Amino acid sequence: MSMSINAGLGAAGFPTSSDIWLELDGQKVAVVQSYHCKTTRTSYSVEAFGEEEPVATVQGPQNYVIQLTRLYATDQAIADGLDFYKMRNFSLVICKPDRKVIYSDCQWSEIQEDAQLGRMVVEKLTLVAGRRMEMAA
Repeated sequence: MSMSINAGLGAAGFPTSSDIWLELDGQKVAVVQSYHCKTTRTSYSVEAFGEEEPVATVQGPQNYVIQLTRLYATDQAIADGLDFYKMRNFSLVICKPDRKVIYSDCQWSEIQEDAQLGRMVVEKLTLVAGRRMEMAA
C-alpha cells in the first residue's frame, strides 16, 4: 500500500490525497484520501444565587476528533516498518489553498480495516488531536 507523494493542490484548489498527510517525528508517513473533522466544546453556565438566568457562560476546552479514510503509507515509512497501531503523538497536516491546518499531539482511538477479494485494503483511522493550528500557505 504505497503511493508517491506529489506537492500541489487539486484541480479546483481543494485538498487532494497528496495534500493531506500524517507526520511522525516530522516525517510524512502516510497520505490520506479524505477526512472528516468534528470539533466540539463543552461550555457551562455560571449561576448566581437569586438570579433567574445565568450571569455568564464559560467555555471549556475544544476537542478534535478526525476520521481519516484510505491511508497509504509512503515507501519510506513501509521500509521503516510503519505500524499504524503503534503510532503515538503524531500530527495530521491538511493543505488548503490559502493555509495549512495542523492537528498535533494526535492519538488514534479507532482503526478499521475493510477488505474485499481482489481489491485494495481500505483503512479508516479515527484520531483525537490535542491542538489545532493554522499557518499561511
